[in-house]
Amino acid sequence: MLAAFANPSPLRTQAEHLLATIGNTPMLRLDKIAREVPGIDIFAKAEYFNPGGSVKDRAGLNMILDGERSGRLHADRTILDATSGNTGIAYAMIGAARGYQVKLCLPANASIERKRILKAYGAEMVFSDAAGGSDGAIRLCRKIYEADPDRYFYPDQYNNPANWKAHFETTGPEIIEQTNGLLTHFVAAMGTSGTFTGVSRRLHRDLPDVKCFSGQPSSSFHGLEGLKHMPTAIVPGIYDPTLADGNIWLETEESYAMVRRLAREEGLLVGISSGCNVLAALQIARELKAAGRTGMIVTVLCDSAEKYLSDRFWDEE
Repeated sequence: MLAAFANPSPLRTQAEHLLATIGNTPMLRLDKIAREVPGIDIFAKAEYFNPGGSVKDRAGLNMILDGERSGRLHADRTILDATSGNTGIAYAMIGAARGYQVKLCLPANASIERKRILKAYGAEMVFSDAAGGSDGAIRLCRKIYEADPDRYFYPDQYNNPANWKAHFETTGPEIIEQTNGLLTHFVAAMGTSGTFTGVSRRLHRDLPDVKCFSGQPSSSFHGLEGLKHMPTAIVPGIYDPTLADGNIWLETEESYAMVRRLAREEGLLVGISSGCNVLAALQIARELKAAGRTGMIVTVLCDSAEKYLSDRFWDEE
């Protein structure tokens, strides 16, 4: 939980009580996924317990609070950013609670569920060409902002240090506490790279023996919504490749299969990036097993499957 909203009081407003529920999410042990790697534990932080339904609530709140503290965000400005979905939902939820208008640029092929959630919160949506993916939404957002900068607060999640700092200050410490500091590996696939960057920096500081692995789609043409293939994408300014002890290259179909496995074997109905993260964790576990080693691997279940149920991969076996 972000410090500004710790220890909720009955004297606080409804908005403050709502935002105080961000963070302190459960840690789940994935016993069935880890059956093939005896001696190695795989844990996942269930970020869909956040009120906006994803890990992006943490960064969204921290960027908005940072904007308020700096004076760049006030009642006369509209929150504007590019998003593949979850950060936009976080902005829309927090904006509704705190009285801000929200305008979001997202690819035209964003799932119908995401569009309906954003509409329900009252956010304005502007769509970029689907072929451009998240990079196309970024270019469109920059164009809108540059045409009228005094109208908007542009947190720019891909380049805003308040993004990764949310995870340095909250997600990382929670992982350390929930594992009693016994984890040996952390892995997270990257979109903005905020979760990976913030948690890894915290672990490098407090538990320097922990190995931190990033995850990326294996090619620029992939179906892993929200994730970036860094060699060919607009690289986020907050991304620091030196933080990774290694990178796991993720295949789209294998990631989809893991999403289905998590639902059918663990009873966890989660989104695509969650499947990517658990697939990466399992790959690390297999390498440890092959080397005759044990370990405790921690990753993140970024969101639930509610925003992806219209996707066709659910129909596959």
